[in-house]
Amino acid sequence: MGEIKEQNETIKEKIRKAFSLKEDSASHEEIRARLLDGGQITGTNMCVMVCAMIIASVGLNVSSTAVIIGAMLISPIMGSILASAYGNVSADYVLLRNHIIGLGMQVVISVVAASIYFYLSPVKEPTVELIARTSPTFFDVLIAFFGGLAGIIGQTRLDKTNTVIPGVAIATALMPPLCTCGYAIANGRVDMLLGAGYLFILNAYFIFLSASIILSILKIPKTKELSEKEWRRHRFRMVRNTIIIAIPSIIALYSMI
Repeated sequence: MGEIKEQNETIKEKIRKAFSLKEDSASHEEIRARLLDGGQITGTNMCVMVCAMIIASVGLNVSSTAVIIGAMLISPIMGSILASAYGNVSADYVLLRNHIIGLGMQVVISVVAASIYFYLSPVKEPTVELIARTSPTFFDVLIAFFGGLAGIIGQTRLDKTNTVIPGVAIATALMPPLCTCGYAIANGRVDMLLGAGYLFILNAYFIFLSASIILSILKIPKTKELSEKEWRRHRFRMVRNTIIIAIPSIIALYSMI
């Protein structure tokens, strides 16, 4: 019996190590530097983002999946979301506010660029690729959440997994919904604007949520100590926001089934 118990403990230990996030985690300083550098709003990033938006808009306009994927690969917008998650977990609310404002700037400029393109484009009919971004369901929640998990895990490894972020960028698809918002504005389609806008919020929020969970597990240092009451209030807001944002997607999935 003792030998069997020892074997079981050995198996449990191996499983624990196999799924441990702390075994090959980078230092807290390295994680901070990576995430905050990725979330910087610079002239280069903004120019690349506008280029990515135009490429994605063309892809959606002509229903070219390959072009859309290419645009998602070069878009820097996910960096702001991961940096915001770092500010949230570290209780650095100035940092959180700054990166959320930066994300808002990226969103506005992206939608404006897409709107100008679709206003000038001679192809006015919505393509299948555009319509596909206007009806989010709970499946999109799962994709964004688990994609966000993969992305933040890859970013926090000792040997950073460079192949993860491009895959996450493709899976979570942050750019196409913004392009669709631009199409909707340029062509007066309020229904498409609401659907695509909700899809972007869904993707961005659940990437933010999953990144916050992993960073909490890694025990990212706090810039200030919060009281137990403040942490309970903070957790309550996170749970409340998650439920509110997810409810329409659950209803959409139920209707689809």
